[in-house]
Amino acid sequence: MSHFPKKILLNAFDMNCVGHINHGLWTHPRDQSFRFNEIEYWTDLAKTLEAGLFDGLFIADITGSYDVYQNSLDLTLRESIQLPSHDPTTLVSAMAAVTQHIGFGITVNLSYEHPYQFARRFASLDHLTNGRLGWNIVTGYLDSAERLIGHKNLKDHDLRYDQAEEFLELSYKFWEGSWQDDALLKDKKNRIFTDPKKVHSIEHHGRFYQSQGVFQVSPSKQRTPVLYQAGSSTRGLKFATKHAECIFIGGDNPEKIQQQVQQIRQLTRENGRSEDAIKIFLGISVVVAKNNDLAHEKLREYQSYANPEAGLAHFSSSIGKDLSVYKDDEAIPYQKTNSIQSVNNRFKEQKITIQDLKNQHSLGGRYPLFVGSGDEIAEALINLLDFTGIDGFNLTRTVTPESHQDFIKFVIPELQSRDRFKTKYENGTLRHKLFQHGDHLSNLHPAQEFRCFKQTDSHKNTRDLTQQTA
Repeated sequence: MSHFPKKILLNAFDMNCVGHINHGLWTHPRDQSFRFNEIEYWTDLAKTLEAGLFDGLFIADITGSYDVYQNSLDLTLRESIQLPSHDPTTLVSAMAAVTQHIGFGITVNLSYEHPYQFARRFASLDHLTNGRLGWNIVTGYLDSAERLIGHKNLKDHDLRYDQAEEFLELSYKFWEGSWQDDALLKDKKNRIFTDPKKVHSIEHHGRFYQSQGVFQVSPSKQRTPVLYQAGSSTRGLKFATKHAECIFIGGDNPEKIQQQVQQIRQLTRENGRSEDAIKIFLGISVVVAKNNDLAHEKLREYQSYANPEAGLAHFSSSIGKDLSVYKDDEAIPYQKTNSIQSVNNRFKEQKITIQDLKNQHSLGGRYPLFVGSGDEIAEALINLLDFTGIDGFNLTRTVTPESHQDFIKFVIPELQSRDRFKTKYENGTLRHKLFQHGDHLSNLHPAQEFRCFKQTDSHKNTRDLTQQTA
C-alpha cells in the first residue's frame, strides 16, 4: 500500500444534448449548450478539459425519452430534458483528433445492440483514439425505449443483467479471442499482411446471442475498452464488481458513500479481483468563484434560471413513477418498479416529500453540490475522498462552458498545490493512465478466460478459441 496521498481522478460528466443533469440552465444568457449539435462545441470542450488535465470526458446517453411525469413529453420538450439528444459515439473521432491524452467514456445501452456490431464499432474507435476509449455499460430503464424498437415494455430488471452477462462474454471473445497479438505482419515482400494461422473463428451459441466467424477488427491498443458501470442494485453490483474497472456512484451522505465503497471493495474481492481493481467515481456539481461570497452570488444567479420541476420530470422516469400526482408536502410511497432500483429504494428507506426533492433540485439536478472558493472546494473534495475511499469525481456541468473553465481556473491549482492532482499526463492508454498496469485487462479479470494470446508468462488460461462455445 502506497504511503503517498491518493491523487484525485477527474472526469467531466456530459451528454450529447442540451439539458443533462442540472435542468433549466440552458436559459442562462452565458450558457452555450444549445450548440451541442456543432462539432466545434465538442472539440473546444475536449481541448479545454485536456488543458485542465482531466482524466476523461464521460458522456451519458439514453435510448428513449422521459415521458412518465404528467404522462407526457410536454415539459421534457419545453425544457429540453435530454431531448433532443444525439449519439455520443459520433463525437469521439473529432475530439480525439484535437487531443492526445484525455480519455472518452461513452455510454451505450447493450439491450439495443448486437455484440458483434457494437464490438466492431468500439474496437475501431479504440484504434482511432490510440487506446483512449472506455465503455459505460448500461441495460436501460425506460419503457419508452422499448416501444421505439417495437416492444411493449422493459424486460425484468435481473433478466436485463443476465443478457448483459452474455453480451460481455461474446464481446470479450471478439476483442480478446479472435486475433493473436502478432497476427499482423504487414510483409510487403512476401505478400502477407495477416498470418492466417493467428486469426481464429469465434463460435458462440447462447441464450440470447448466436455468432460464428472471425472478428473483422485487428487488436486495438487496449483490445477491450476500459469498462465503466453504474449498477448499484444487488444484481447490478454483482455484475459491476465482476466486470467493471470504473464504477460511478451517487450519494450526498459521506457515511452512506463510505458504506457503498466498502461494499464494492468487498464484492470485488469475492469475485477474485484485487480491491484496487476498480476506481470509484462520485457524481458532483460545483459552483466556484474567486471567494466564497462570489461563489454564493453565482449560485443564486444560477438558481434563478434552474428548473426544479424539470429535475422532478427527469427523476420520475428514473424511478418509473409519475411524481406530478403528489402534493408538495406528501411523502412519496415506495412502489416496486422495473426502473433504477437503487434510486427507487430511497422511498423505502426514508420519508421523502415532493418539496424535499424540489429543494434537492434547486439547481435542476440532484447531485451533491459544492459551493465556495477554489481553496474551499479543493479541501472539501479531498476530505470527502479520504473519508469515503472513493477514487475521484464525475463533474457535471452547470452553465456551459464556464463551469468547467471555472473549475480548471480555481480548483485544479489548489488540488495540485496539495499534491492531490497531477501536474502532467503520463503517456499510454486510458487503462494505463488509470491503473499503471499496462494496456490490457488484468489477468484476474473474467475476460482472460477468452484470450487467445499470452499476456504474461504467469497467464495459465490461454487457449485457442476456434471451437469455443458459450
